[in-house]
Amino acid sequence: MPRESRPAPSVPGLPFGARVDAQDWTRIADELDEHGYALSGCLLSADECGALAALYTEDDRFRSTIEMSRHRFGSGEYRYFTHELPAAVSELRAALYPKLLPIARKWAQRLGRPGSWPDALDDWISQCHRAGQIRSAQILLRYGPGDWNALHRDLFGDMIFPLQVVIGLDAAGSDYTGGEFLMVEQRPRVQSRGAAVALPQGHGLVFTTRERPVRSARGWSAAPMRHGVSVVRSGHRHTLGLVFHDA
Repeated sequence: MPRESRPAPSVPGLPFGARVDAQDWTRIADELDEHGYALSGCLLSADECGALAALYTEDDRFRSTIEMSRHRFGSGEYRYFTHELPAAVSELRAALYPKLLPIARKWAQRLGRPGSWPDALDDWISQCHRAGQIRSAQILLRYGPGDWNALHRDLFGDMIFPLQVVIGLDAAGSDYTGGEFLMVEQRPRVQSRGAAVALPQGHGLVFTTRERPVRSARGWSAAPMRHGVSVVRSGHRHTLGLVFHDA
């Protein structure tokens, strides 16, 4: 399992870019290599988490709402933001992209793939739009008692960034119980490997969008991974999903 993320300093008042810069990116990169996911330190204060969770009821913030049971994705709801993102969402996403980019390129090199994502997030999103992926993929999710999310990948087309981030907006163990973030890695010729992570409020979990590179007899191969959420036993769980390609 990944090492515990370091207790984060108080974040109110710090620019979002400074909060991202303060993370232990060497540790995060090492744990992504080893597990396909890694916890960050604190990125949002409790008040900021509450403010983002409260946006869920503001219909004009979102382009669509997905009822998971209707699509057999699980139980619960999530909403896709419009391109008019809240400042915390747009600034965190912009600050995280250049930190994740070297990891993404390293993984692409190991797997013998181009890894030609541009240095600037705006340039990459423009490429997504030219390829027909024009809808915002930033997600606000809400779960209540009995809700869960089936194992899946957030793939919306050919334009894919291989890493994404989920941030817990409620306090695990007090605001809700259950609702662990799940990762399952499919391994060749052996049983799959799973992990469950409780998201600390305001902390991020960086994880692979679809696979991670693993050493094989012939060098490197791709280990497919899926993510989901275990059943929420009590309370309500909100999370923010930051995806680095559009839909």
